[in-house]
Amino acid sequence: MLISALFFLIASILLSSYLSLAFSYLGKTKADIFQVIVLNYFVCVVTGSLVNGSMPHPTIVFKQEGWYGAVAMGIGFILVFNLMAITTQQISVAVSSVANKLSFIIPVVISVLLFHESLLWVQWIGIGVALIAVFFTCYPTNTLHNYSKNSLGILLPLLLFIGSGLLDTLMNFIQHNFVNDSNRHNYLVTGFGVAGVVGLMVAFYGYSVGTRKWHLINLWAGIAIGVPNYFSIWCLVKFLSLTGEQSSVGIALNNMGIVLLSTLLAWLLFKQTLSKINMLGIVMALIAIGMITFIPR
Repeated sequence: MLISALFFLIASILLSSYLSLAFSYLGKTKADIFQVIVLNYFVCVVTGSLVNGSMPHPTIVFKQEGWYGAVAMGIGFILVFNLMAITTQQISVAVSSVANKLSFIIPVVISVLLFHESLLWVQWIGIGVALIAVFFTCYPTNTLHNYSKNSLGILLPLLLFIGSGLLDTLMNFIQHNFVNDSNRHNYLVTGFGVAGVVGLMVAFYGYSVGTRKWHLINLWAGIAIGVPNYFSIWCLVKFLSLTGEQSSVGIALNNMGIVLLSTLLAWLLFKQTLSKINMLGIVMALIAIGMITFIPR
C-alpha cells in the first residue's frame, strides 16, 4: 500500500510539473495557448471516459440540485488554467507554482469564517507566512523577463492565487454537498466538458472577428497537455484515497514536490533564475505549507 501511494504521489508531482514546463515551452512556439487549453479539456473528457470505461452523462448532473456547480467549476477550470499558463510564460514557472499551490489557504480561511472551523495558532502563523511568501516569490526582479517594469508581474500571480483558491473552495463545496461515488466521474468530466464548450465559444468568436488563427500545433499541444492534465488529477485522487485520514499531509507533500521540482527543472531546462528574495519566498512557501497542513486540526 505504501509503495502504491508513493508511486501515485510521484506520478502526480511529475505530471503537474510537466504541465508548468510545457506552458513555458509553448510560449516559445506559434501555439495559441488559449486554443491549446480549450482542446486540452476535450482531451480530458475523452481520456476520462476511456479510463472509466464509459462516456459521461451530463443529464445526470443537470437533473440534480447542484447542477450549477458543474457549470461554475468548468468556467473556473478554464479561467484558472489560462492564468497559470500566462503567469508561467510571462514571469516564471516558480512564481506560477507558488501562487497556484499556496492558494489552498483561501478555502482554509473561508472554512473558518463561514463554517466556524478552528485553527491552531501555528496554522494562523503559517497563513501569514504563506501570504508573505507569495509576495516575496512574486517580487519583481530584472532577471525574470524584465517584468519589474510591468504591473502584470504582481497582478498575474495575485489573480492566479485568488482564482485558484476560489476554485478550490468551490470544488470542496461541491464535493461535500453534491458529489458521491456514483456521480463523481460525471461531475468531473462534465466540468471538463463545460470548460471546453465555453472556451470553444470564445475561440469561435475570435475566428469570426479575425483575432485568432488556427495552427496544427494547437491540436498536438492540446493532446500533449490534456492527457497529463487528466492523469495528474487522477493520480492525486488515487494517492489521497490511499492516505485516508492523512490526506492533509498528502496534499502538503504533493504541493511541496511540485514547487521544488518545477522550479528545479525550469532552472535546468530553461535557465530561469530567481533573485535571493524570490528564493526566500519559495523557502517560506514550503515552511507555510508544512505549518498549515502538517499540524492536526
